[in-house]
Amino acid sequence: MWAAQYYHFDKPNHFITSGGLDVMGFGLPAAIGAKAARPDKLVVDIAGDGSIQMNIQELMTAIESKIDVKIVILNNQFLGMVRQWQELFYEKVYSSTNMGNAPDFVKLAEAYGAKGLRCTRPDAVESILSEGLNSEGTVIMDFAVDREESVYPMVPAGGALTEMLLV
Repeated sequence: MWAAQYYHFDKPNHFITSGGLDVMGFGLPAAIGAKAARPDKLVVDIAGDGSIQMNIQELMTAIESKIDVKIVILNNQFLGMVRQWQELFYEKVYSSTNMGNAPDFVKLAEAYGAKGLRCTRPDAVESILSEGLNSEGTVIMDFAVDREESVYPMVPAGGALTEMLLV
């Protein structure tokens, strides 16, 4: 959802999304399919740490098939969208959203034969992105973000667009 709201696309038909319909795990297989269809294009999966874990085993598909995808993980150690709902509507009573025991994505990338990069400081974002996007092969870039970072606007369950929350 952050990519949909903040990345400025300069060409049509260059963004594939589940539209925030909570299809966790959509990004990696979609990126693999997009890259297989357009091998001449740079394809980047921007995923949360919970989303990527839904089917991270598909890294093997990308690597065995030599499908060069780049994966940007926005890692807040939570199922972020679910956590945001729990924060806003359930007084921060978090249930089954904490991902504090998630794997080390850099080591996991390397275990699959991909390149892994980690970013823990805002001043390193550009250099990590540059290195990852310009590297050969599949790359996972793990970006640490604040645990309670949220994405706005959002529409409450059953709400109309006129009831959108902006902050």
